[in-house]
Parts: sequence; structure tokens; C-alpha cells
Amino acid sequence: MERYAITWGTASLESSHRESGGTPPRLLDQVRMRIRRLGLARRTEDAYVGWIRRFILANGKRHPRDMGEREVESFLSLLATRGQVAASTQNQALSALLFLYREVLGIELPWMENIRRAKRPQRLPVVLSRTELNAVLAQLSGLDWLLASMLYGAGLRLLECLRLRVQDVDFEHRELMVRHGKGGKDRRTILPQGLLEPLRVQRATVARIHARDLAAGFGEVWLPDALARKYPNAARELAWQYLFPSVKRSVDPRSGFEGRHHRDEKQLQRAMKAAVRAAGLSKPASCHTLRHSFATHLLEDGYDIRTIQELLGHADISTTMIYTHVLNRGGRGVVSPLDRTG
Repeated sequence: MERYAITWGTASLESSHRESGGTPPRLLDQVRMRIRRLGLARRTEDAYVGWIRRFILANGKRHPRDMGEREVESFLSLLATRGQVAASTQNQALSALLFLYREVLGIELPWMENIRRAKRPQRLPVVLSRTELNAVLAQLSGLDWLLASMLYGAGLRLLECLRLRVQDVDFEHRELMVRHGKGGKDRRTILPQGLLEPLRVQRATVARIHARDLAAGFGEVWLPDALARKYPNAARELAWQYLFPSVKRSVDPRSGFEGRHHRDEKQLQRAMKAAVRAAGLSKPASCHTLRHSFATHLLEDGYDIRTIQELLGHADISTTMIYTHVLNRGGRGVVSPLDRTG
């Protein structure tokens, strides 16, 4: 009978029949290795490992090979009833468990196809009017103002903005290169004219910070995929430094080297929340609301839906079409009959 010893970050499988002197395999270490081999994001790694660990603990530390559809369904139902988690959270937990069985344990069984994902409720995104947007931006200053302006002015997701490198800003063509966006896709989007000078100042600031790091014996930055091996010196070049670096250096948990990561997203999230409150808005606006506002305002200005789809990086046009519903015009400019009376 196989049993588990759950430790911090790992689940150690100890078999009573293992060979003498053998090292027990660590299941969650295998999960991490597989995720890194496939080039998935660090956040995905942390989330999947966390869900798999919770699944094992919820089933008395039984080996996943000894469990199946019933245990998975029971675990997801427990999350919905007792945990009252959102549908997206249930689906993330399911993705983690399917990854465990398919990618780590190499098990592909018919029951996997029978498990249905929780249906996410279709809600319209929160969008700020131009007046509301100006009121919120007026409450921000410095780097918080610049970041929020980037989210709205270029339609960026928060992490897409924070992960920009120095070389991703094309001042001549007024474009931004978004690398490894949602779904691992690259895309180009617009760079607002009004942000050219603030971004030049920010680039100069990054150059000074990087020069100090190099002088202190540091200056390396994390590079995606196999770029660090292909271009050994790229990690120390200014072009690859984050455009919005963190105030302090930190140790990379994967490689163990000390470098300067990008700014923590929680800083802007807190600033945005405070700005919305100070502006006197009752809408539950967040950083992502700026991206929704970008798309809706472009649609109001008459830009076609395909262009907006490309700028946002949506794989499916139906995702972009939701902004026509936000406008309450469905692309046809419907006017209420009440407005035509009198």
C-alpha cells in the first residue's frame, strides 16, 4: 500500500515495496518539472501544485492512480458547496488535476472527457465613461499614473504592462510589443502619443538603475524559454531589462540568482482602488476596467471590431463582441422609442 508524506511544496510518495536505499519520488516535484519543461508560467506552476496538493490531502493522501472520476467530481463539488468558489476557480482546479493525470502520470482514461467544466456566468464588463476615466487618472501620480495610462491607452492587461522590456517600446513607430500574452501569444498594440515623453524618462531611469546593478555585480534579469542559453549575455543587456522594475532586487525561486524583477502588480491595484474611491465612483472598477474602457471607447469612435480584436489579442471575435453589448447598440445604433416622443 502506497502512502504520502506531504511536506512544504512537495508530496513524497513512499512505497513500502521500494528498493532498499532508494530515494522516494516526489510527485509535486515531478509536476513542477513537467510544467517547466512545457514552458508554462510560474503562476500556473504555483496554482497547479497547490490544487494537486489539496486534492491529495482531501482524499486522505491516497495515490492519485488509485482515484478517478468519483474523487475528482467529489473534490470539485466540495469546492462549490463548502468552499463556494467561483466557476473559474473550479475550472482551474480541474485543469490542474487533468494535467496531473495526463502529463505527469501518463494516464488517459475515458472518464476524463466526462467531467464537465463549471459554466461561467456571462456578465458584462465594467466600463468607465471618459469623464469617469479622467477623474480616476487625476487621482494618480508618478509611476501609478503612467501604468494606468498604459493600461487604458494601449488596452494592456496588468501583467502584460508590467512585463514589458525596454526593447518592447518602439518610439519611432509608436508601437508596443506584447510578448507572451494570454495564451503565450505575441502581439503589437498602439503607443499613445501622450505617453512618449514619460516613457522616455522611464527608460532613462531604468538605464541608471541597471548601471548601478551592474556596478554592484548584479544586473541579470530573468529571460523566457531558452533565451538565457541561446544568448548568454542577453540577461545583462539594457534591452532586456523590465521597463517597470521593482524597487529592490530579489532572488529568483527557480534559478536562485539575485536580480531585479518587474514591479509588483499589487502596488498598482491598491493605487487604482484608492483612486476610484477618491474620484467618488460607485462602480467596482479595477485595473482591468481600463482595458475594457479602451475597447469600448474605440468602438464608440467607430473603429471596426476586427481591429479592436487584434489590439486586444483576442483569439475569438466573439470575446470582443461583448463590447457591442456594453454600448447597448449591438452595432446598429438602436434608439429607444421614448427618446423619439414629443
